[in-house]
Amino acid sequence: MYLSGVGPKRKDLLSKELGLNTWCDLLEYYPYKYVDRSRIYTINEMDGNMPFVQIKGRILSFEEFALGARRKRVVAHFSDGTGVVDLVWFRGAQYIYKTYKVNEEYIIFGKPTIFGGRYQFAHPEIEKAADLQLNEMGMQPYYSTTEKTRTAGITSRNIEKLTKTLISKLPQGSLPETLPAFITQRLHLISREEAYRYIHYPHSLDELQHAQVRLKFEELFYVQLNILRYTADHRRKYKGYIFEHVGQVFNSFYKNNLPFALTGAQKRVMHEIRADMKSGRQMNRLLQGDVGSGKTLVALMTMLIAIDNGFQACIMAPTEILAEQHFSTIKEFLHGMDIRVELLTGIVKGKRRQAILEDLHKGEIQILVGTHAVIEESVQFARLGLAVVDEQHRFGVAQRAKLWKKSENPPHILVMTATPIPRTLAMTIYGDLDVSVIDELPPGRKPIMTIHKYDKQMTSLYSGIRQQINQGRQVYIVFPLIKESEKSDMKNLEEGFEVLREVFPEYRMSKVHGKMKAKDKEEEMQKFVSGETQILVATTVIEVGVNVPNASVMVILDAQRFGLSQLHQLRGRVGRGAKQSYCILVTKVELSEDTRKRIDIMCDTNDGFRIAEADLKLRGPGDLEGTQQSGMAFDLKIADIARDGQIVQLARDEAQKIIDDDPECKKNIYSVLWNRLKELRKTNINWSAIS
Repeated sequence: MYLSGVGPKRKDLLSKELGLNTWCDLLEYYPYKYVDRSRIYTINEMDGNMPFVQIKGRILSFEEFALGARRKRVVAHFSDGTGVVDLVWFRGAQYIYKTYKVNEEYIIFGKPTIFGGRYQFAHPEIEKAADLQLNEMGMQPYYSTTEKTRTAGITSRNIEKLTKTLISKLPQGSLPETLPAFITQRLHLISREEAYRYIHYPHSLDELQHAQVRLKFEELFYVQLNILRYTADHRRKYKGYIFEHVGQVFNSFYKNNLPFALTGAQKRVMHEIRADMKSGRQMNRLLQGDVGSGKTLVALMTMLIAIDNGFQACIMAPTEILAEQHFSTIKEFLHGMDIRVELLTGIVKGKRRQAILEDLHKGEIQILVGTHAVIEESVQFARLGLAVVDEQHRFGVAQRAKLWKKSENPPHILVMTATPIPRTLAMTIYGDLDVSVIDELPPGRKPIMTIHKYDKQMTSLYSGIRQQINQGRQVYIVFPLIKESEKSDMKNLEEGFEVLREVFPEYRMSKVHGKMKAKDKEEEMQKFVSGETQILVATTVIEVGVNVPNASVMVILDAQRFGLSQLHQLRGRVGRGAKQSYCILVTKVELSEDTRKRIDIMCDTNDGFRIAEADLKLRGPGDLEGTQQSGMAFDLKIADIARDGQIVQLARDEAQKIIDDDPECKKNIYSVLWNRLKELRKTNINWSAIS
């Protein structure tokens, strides 16, 4: 409020619209782009393909043209002696005549276009030449604003002026350094003060790049330091159960029940898990693998090791249908073996539930499969040694924390996800977990064929669907209900369902969406799972975990409205049997360049990691799932995980060196780091100990 040019009214607007409350917020409100203003062009040098340019000259005269009732176009003829251009305004005539004078020297900045055979600048930026020192201008920063701020007269240019005022107020050396000299010198990073000056007012591209590298490194370094500090702290404090031997249960399963030979990737992951469980420290491992890569089998074999060592295991899934599928898959795998597996979800009630709870507490149940019902107070294990969490981003942090209280020592944790996470992202979101990847599909699986169709080709699509159903297959048709509140989408689904019933009167259909009661949704899903209905019309509620090996076609309508990772997840619902499966992406004909790229990537590859990397690059990390577990608000102001992978790696390596040297965060040499970390942290809860 006390910065010149702000005041009480603007203070409120800047706070509400842009989140700017303090001088520090303004310093860290970085420009989103820069335009080079270090050079003045002459009019005879210009051509129609130029981006933004600036020219220096005088207004020769003004002219007016009527634009219908009470509107006019004002044109100023402007010359620098080498030619003439027109400056054009479609509004604000009074202001223009009052502000700009014939024969005064101005610097004009804008994008030239050709109109009527002459160059023109529409609504250019104009400054008096006497007010601008050319060597001062360098790269002009552009700041994000909102409609409300612009209406109130706070444009990018105003923010630039406010930042300039603030920086001129700061005496040399007034900003304390946040990185120790041994890091800045070794990595050739400029000082924090220089970085702030150059990021807002770079005189050259070189200055700008130095500022960006320094500020991105610092931001990512503290995120990594925070994660690694917790991980080290966690490993010191919590000892894991030692599962020393692989015994009769595991060996019997491996010899008699294993339905197919393990892939090389599954074997490698089992070795990594074995090493963790023998080490004496608690396992915290993230198991990544595409849909159908055999994660559940790896999880089951890990549970058998726990049983061989006298412990119980549980697996927690985000939905009842997924929990039921895990339950039936595990029962099938363990057929003929003397291992008791029970299912605990919200629908297990009364005497049945009571009996399960009692037997679990006595240790008579070796494996418990369930939803978040597993973490309720009433659920007590005799000796829980391993907890498997499926699709962990679907669970709240506090929910997962309750698993810990089920055992005197924290159980080993295996987190599974079918959402491929690019490496730089995994290092940041799941930085406290060791990562294992299953990157091979079991033998006999055919890659899914992905085909792009336009919405005007529906007739041929319908005949393809009919062909598949007549061969005994089943079909998913997904509508883009992105937000449950979008009424038009809801109508879209309901109307679409009626249209499909008219198109396919001979087939039975199920309908599933997020507005339905859980019981009705489960019922409709079950009809499809059992084969009673041939077509499942749904929204993205089927994204995770429905396993219907007989379903061979996934049709995604308005596919342009989905992100790449979501399309990949939906596609993973088919291709689970030995038959050829298809994913049809239906879009309108007019697509943006980005959307066309997304669709092309989907048609080109089934590799979830390539897709996730591409998605991250196209969309940016956005609102990353699970980010609140690192204990520091994960609000990156300048770094971009998708594009700054090398800096993420560098920051992690540097943070790791410091944690290795000072695991208890006590050495004076690092005091600047530990103090800064305290300032940055917004909570004292040890979230990252809850994987």
